[in-house]
Amino acid sequence: MPGRDPTAPRCAALIGPYLSGKTALFESLLYVTNALHRKGTAKEGNTLGDASPEARQRKMSVEPTAAVTQYLNEDWCFIDCPGSVEFNQDTRNVLMIADVAVVVIEPVVERALALTGLFKYLDDHDIPHLIFINKMDVSAQPVREVLSALQSVSARPLLLRQVPIREAGKNGDVITGYVDLVSERAYHYQPGRESALIQLPNTILAREQEARGDLLEHLADFDDDLLEQLLSDAQPSNDAIYHQIAKDLAADLIVPVLLGAAEKDHGVRRLLKALRHDVPGPDLTVQRLHLQDKSTAALIYKTVHQPHAGKLSFARILAGKLTDGMTLNGQRVAGLMRPKGNVLEKTPQAGFGEVVALGRLDQAKTGDLLQAEGTAARHAEWPEPLAPLFALAMGVENRNDEVKLTAALAKLTEEDTSLTFGHDPDTHELLLHGQGEIHLQVAIERLKSRYNLPVRVQRPQVSYRETIRHKTAQHARFKRQSGGHGQFGDVHIEVWPLERGQGFLFEDRIVGGAIPRQFIGSVQDGVKDYLGRGPLGFPVVDVAVALCDGQYHSVDSSDQAFKTAGRMAMQEALPKCDPVLLEPIYQVEISAPNEFTSRVHGLISSRRGQILQFAAKPDWPGWESIEALMPQSEILDLVIELRSLTQGVGNFTAHFDHLQELTGRLAEKVIEQRRAAQ
Repeated sequence: MPGRDPTAPRCAALIGPYLSGKTALFESLLYVTNALHRKGTAKEGNTLGDASPEARQRKMSVEPTAAVTQYLNEDWCFIDCPGSVEFNQDTRNVLMIADVAVVVIEPVVERALALTGLFKYLDDHDIPHLIFINKMDVSAQPVREVLSALQSVSARPLLLRQVPIREAGKNGDVITGYVDLVSERAYHYQPGRESALIQLPNTILAREQEARGDLLEHLADFDDDLLEQLLSDAQPSNDAIYHQIAKDLAADLIVPVLLGAAEKDHGVRRLLKALRHDVPGPDLTVQRLHLQDKSTAALIYKTVHQPHAGKLSFARILAGKLTDGMTLNGQRVAGLMRPKGNVLEKTPQAGFGEVVALGRLDQAKTGDLLQAEGTAARHAEWPEPLAPLFALAMGVENRNDEVKLTAALAKLTEEDTSLTFGHDPDTHELLLHGQGEIHLQVAIERLKSRYNLPVRVQRPQVSYRETIRHKTAQHARFKRQSGGHGQFGDVHIEVWPLERGQGFLFEDRIVGGAIPRQFIGSVQDGVKDYLGRGPLGFPVVDVAVALCDGQYHSVDSSDQAFKTAGRMAMQEALPKCDPVLLEPIYQVEISAPNEFTSRVHGLISSRRGQILQFAAKPDWPGWESIEALMPQSEILDLVIELRSLTQGVGNFTAHFDHLQELTGRLAEKVIEQRRAAQ
């Protein structure tokens, strides 16, 4: 078989949309290969995967879970990946080191759309993948309709490997087995056991012949010999068909499709056989990642900070072997372990193809290539972190915990690179950025459970500004006598608005020494000090100030006196200049399938947005990119509604464009809230 080394462990990533049943398939694969003696269920909260408190509370995967097992004396590692788009970074990272992706999907036409981004990512990185249509025991839609929907979002041809056998039941047709389209053998599902070989039912013969013909035609598109046989009405051998499927799968030319029901173990053994015979080994993954010249190499796909065990780096060995205590990138490995869910089994060494956890590599990061020689370096083709789409402002309940919070956030963002944090220079809030509301909730829960850091969170402040619309002149005098030297500063200023985006301008028009040179800078400092919070309560921008005249006292004048006088002049002048609120406007680019374009337009309009243009999204067939201008206040939770309107697949990017006047009731409400907060 192409890329096939039967002695090297292989790795399969289980991916797919939320609720497709990936964790149930993960449990079933481990159960039928005797790695588990009893299957858990998400309902009971006792699965090997989803073992963290955050996952069990939500009954959903929030981090990848790996487990090693054997099937027919061959080593495998299965990695159950999160299905929610909010945890997509982990899924992308796992796929980089996997030999194959098993895409798990429900037999529901409407859910096929959720696979668009996954298929695109797999094809962009040439990652072999197959589809397992799960929950066939409760399917009401014909397989060919589901397959057609899946094909509409896949750039690669889908090859149906099985057709279901349906029998009449009390509540309608029930799927009781399947026909393998290569061997043309029929099987009957048996709970807890291998499917039983049965005689091919006459009722399904026509459908089987039609589906097998489709399979062979797709394969013939990539093999001239097979095409010639079909044109001459010759039947290719089963061995030739199996060989062609394995060859085309390794090259990411086709996507085989299998059927089953993981909770009942239906189709799981057939899936294992397909994986065993068709999936390339790690040598092909090494080629894909351009690591052929490495004598020792391990690629880190996940970093975890455990409260007691310290830092763990989960990696796949893609060249040579690793031993406990060896030095990688200048760091000593303090513990080498094989994963089995949340349990790690120590081992003195591990070889090519294995997935392992490495202890206390403090300088190593996700995406780093570990080598026996050299220093830490990020793999050149490692995926960039996903751009943030949602943010929360946070603060600790005890101010003494601020340093501790920063350290804890640094660990969380090292574990998940799609999480970022930092202080907003405009609002001075500490912001945690991520992929959505649930993503940040999980991070906040981990702060409390792992680091004993309960935090307060709130919606981030909008970076409002204010400016003026009229010109004025103002005189201000600061005079104070309190025994000894007093304080005296007298200034005359002019204030006028600037064009949007010009910022702040200060002019010195003093002549004749009315104010000594050493005090002019102090007046400017006082003016700028006031601009930090204008009459509406926000920083003032696009304002020019000229110092025209003034007086000083040879004894009582000082830098502080003139700074205070400058501030007083601004405090009295700006309310006379017709101050107006400015709100930040962002340029937003929203991506979504064409069928949701009208919904996206409505979403933009409902959020005070202005559509600039829309066009087909490059390299995304059937998708559109809509550019618009939207207020910052309207994009803070945009991703929540966008995903709701687009079955979870819509996405956007945003960057600051300009400031725009905001008047009327909305402006009054913002100003009222600001004054109440202050």
